[in-house]
Amino acid sequence: MTASPPASGRTSTGPDTTQPVRANGYAPLRDYAVIGDGRSAALVARDGSVDWLAWPDLDSPTLFAAVLDQARGGRFLLQPETPFTAARRYLPGTNVLETTFTTAQGTVRLTDALTLSDDLSLVPGRELVRRIEGLAGSVPMRWSVQPRFAYGTRAPIMTQRTGIPVAASGPDAVAVRAWNSGKTQCTNDAVTARFHTDAGTRALITLAYAHQEPLVMPTRAECEARLDKTTATWRQWADQRTYTGPWHEAVLRSALALKLLVFAPSGAVAAAATTSLPEELGGTRNWDYRFSWIRDSAFTLDAFLKLGCAPEATSYFWWLMHASQLTHPRLHVLYRLDGGTRTPEQTLPLSGYRGSAPARIGNAAAGQLQLDTYGELLQTAWQYSAAGRRLDADIARRLAETADFICTAWRQPDAGIWEVRSDPEHFTQSKMMCWIALDRALDLARQKLIPERHSARWRRERQAIAEFIDDRCFSPRLNSYVRSADSDALDAGLLLGLLHRYRPPDHPRMRGTVAAIQRTLQDGPYVNRYLRPDGLPGSEGAFLACSFWLAEAMALVGRVNEATHLMGQLVALANDVGLYSEEADTTTGIFLGNLPQGLTHLALISAACAIREAAR
Repeated sequence: MTASPPASGRTSTGPDTTQPVRANGYAPLRDYAVIGDGRSAALVARDGSVDWLAWPDLDSPTLFAAVLDQARGGRFLLQPETPFTAARRYLPGTNVLETTFTTAQGTVRLTDALTLSDDLSLVPGRELVRRIEGLAGSVPMRWSVQPRFAYGTRAPIMTQRTGIPVAASGPDAVAVRAWNSGKTQCTNDAVTARFHTDAGTRALITLAYAHQEPLVMPTRAECEARLDKTTATWRQWADQRTYTGPWHEAVLRSALALKLLVFAPSGAVAAAATTSLPEELGGTRNWDYRFSWIRDSAFTLDAFLKLGCAPEATSYFWWLMHASQLTHPRLHVLYRLDGGTRTPEQTLPLSGYRGSAPARIGNAAAGQLQLDTYGELLQTAWQYSAAGRRLDADIARRLAETADFICTAWRQPDAGIWEVRSDPEHFTQSKMMCWIALDRALDLARQKLIPERHSARWRRERQAIAEFIDDRCFSPRLNSYVRSADSDALDAGLLLGLLHRYRPPDHPRMRGTVAAIQRTLQDGPYVNRYLRPDGLPGSEGAFLACSFWLAEAMALVGRVNEATHLMGQLVALANDVGLYSEEADTTTGIFLGNLPQGLTHLALISAACAIREAAR
């Protein structure tokens, strides 16, 4: 086993030690770390409160949703009773979180994990384990489990089973097991206790969950063993990652964050672990990201291949082909983690993060036409085959039929990569990705990997797309491709035309586009997606993936020193445990949008690899 890497992706010399603060009961989004088990994920605040947990799966209704409604959402609070500071890290090479509380009375270490299943025949369906260790002095502690099933809409029925508190609602049940952590008090909607930690002592609190199955009551020894085994399993996985080069810590943390978004039963990768964390505080741009976007597929597969994640790459590709089979030859913008397509948008009876309403589940973008997805799908298949993996006859036929579909579909206006809710337009990035779809189809046909009988048509339409883009989607005045046909606006999504090689990096129009996006959309290390209306009220922060795309684009056009400088700035923008949200406020740096955001971490991995290659 090789040496384990440092915990955080940050370049600072050690963990931040600060006093947690909340505004009207809400922690800053930067203060959240994530833990997970390949089925679901939880957000843990710096002050020791688990404010988000969807069980049994990532896209299930929540048990805890205080991050969306601190009064009604439910939480699992565990912290010192006296004023404290907190320092956090992930245990090296793992997704197991360690928080160290320091008080005037002493120091306490809290270790949090959603444990991974072991080989025992009878284990909880899901399990959250919280280990509390006294390091110095004697610290008064308090904890409170406040379950609120189904996004806070179902009150728990509190009972005792052989002296163990159990909260139940419909098919869901949670047992609260605690050892050396005080005498529990059960009310109608919570389990609470107080206790002291002394140096050298250890306490344990676990939640054992069951959905439509018997509720298992694990022993303390079993919980302790599962926590240790979970730590070892994550370390083993991290030690097998193959990336070497600059920003190694940030790349590995991004890989671990991405792994938490993999839904193990299907191989799908969720865009983020949460729903409705706002793109603007107090705004309405609050979306459910617990689905898998075709838009992210090429980056996802590329990252898996570059990091040596062969099983994840294979599982993801086959999930992608299975899900898209249901709608073939058309693609949906996004699919559920089980491959389904139905994602109706609904409003939750929650106040939203810091009043950012509505809080939503489902995502209406699923019904939009988004033409770039076809390029992503063909690019993903092309990458998969280039890595030496087999395309069977059925997939080969479907890929060829997808190329046939593009030959007519590319002429339509669409909602674009950003899923605007204004009128459809002829977005340039969508056309570029249609060109890439046909270009990759032609290459696969040349290699006899897909049927080639329609190659002549694909070639003609590829040329027609290029003529459309070059005639109507390029501004000589700006020396740049523009957001949509006949417009004079810019869009950071155009960088993907370079990253996916619509034109080679030394093409003057691509170099001009990179420079124009810098002039127009870059604000320090941040890059805005666009500056035009999009059919929605309010505004948003800078889209962090775009910043990494710009760094990668700089490297591709030969500006390696500038790319390296920007990359260093971006790596430093991670929170104290190396995570990123979707967006950030360019003035204050606060996180905005859902987290951890898979596309941001994918873009970080891709940029680091590109800059490494360019610097050689």
